Amino acid sequence: MAHTLSAKKRIRQNERRRLRNKSYKSMMKTFTKKFLTAVESGNFEEAEKRFNEVVKVIYKVQSKGVIHKNQAARRVSRLAKRLQALKNSVA
Repeated sequence: MAHTLSAKKRIRQNERRRLRNKSYKSMMKTFTKKFLTAVESGNFEEAEKRFNEVVKVIYKVQSKGVIHKNQAARRVSRLAKRLQALKNSVA
């Protein structure tokens, strides 16, 4: 258990940040699942709309420092690949 005031404050700060980061990650996962559901349904217009939403959320989470910029780029790249595959299968 922490004894100094600064250590106790650090514990409080870490807990607040952990909860905030958890919220951002959960939001990112929710938007990702919505996009993947649209891809599975085969509706390209809906998937494209969801893709734009999820990309915006991923980069917002990255800007907050919750995920690394390379992880954000990797996630967006993989989702774009799924969207492109859907576009090619529809066309």
